[in-house]
Amino acid sequence: VQLQASGGGVVQPGGSLRLSCAASGSIRSINVMGWSRQAPGKQRETVGSITSGGTTNYADSVKGRFTISRDNGKNTVYLQMDSLNPEDTAAYYCNADIVSYGGMWYRNYWGQGTLVTVSS
Repeated sequence: VQLQASGGGVVQPGGSLRLSCAASGSIRSINVMGWSRQAPGKQRETVGSITSGGTTNYADSVKGRFTISRDNGKNTVYLQMDSLNPEDTAAYYCNADIVSYGGMWYRNYWGQGTLVTVSS
């Protein structure tokens, strides 16, 4: 099982960016999918998550600006980021709780980071 994140880049303050993260491999079921971020010199923080049924929750710092969605048919989670500011500059990581074929329990998988830079 692998998670592949994409969509990072450089954006001006006030701009928008959309990240994607696709899970692939021997996947039987995916429960919660989410995003975290780590800014230079800071600890990783949770951005938000979404259940298989579509229930979302967000960190206070991004609430109202970021939107998490998913396409269960494509095993993909998205992070729509609007009204970006320089404090949102970070490496963004996706993660998911996945049961693989042959497995019995959910296991947490992480994708590689995709860098978002907000700068004028």
